[in-house]
Amino acid sequence: MRQANAADQAALREMMLEYIVDFYQREAPPAAKLDCLQAMLLSGDTGLQFVAEQDGAYQGFATLYFTYSTLRAERVVIMNDLYVREAYRGSGVAEKLFQACAAYTKENGFALMQWETAKDNSRAQRFYEKMGGEKGDWLNYSI
Repeated sequence: MRQANAADQAALREMMLEYIVDFYQREAPPAAKLDCLQAMLLSGDTGLQFVAEQDGAYQGFATLYFTYSTLRAERVVIMNDLYVREAYRGSGVAEKLFQACAAYTKENGFALMQWETAKDNSRAQRFYEKMGGEKGDWLNYSI
């Protein structure tokens, strides 16, 4: 697992579209918006990505965004995405990506790492519990 760099952008874009369109069955965002998102993540200022890649085969990615917690008065990491391509699920790739994110959080002085998953994604929920994650007391809303 390593932090993504400019050479990874085409493969990351392909995986991001698999994640959005195929896995979550959402409409693909406009190319210009993906370009902006990828540029922002590549800069590393307000977020970044890790990639799982071995011998040129891209296996998955994780996306982190940096924000603050008023309750803690500290910076926190939001792990927004953890995606492993179907052929590599169950192979330990997800665990390695998760550990890379958790290590980054700790090594860079963030208070904690938070994440969410879909209510019906029981496989992900089992994985996060295995990794030591605990369900929080908060409900998520959006508008």
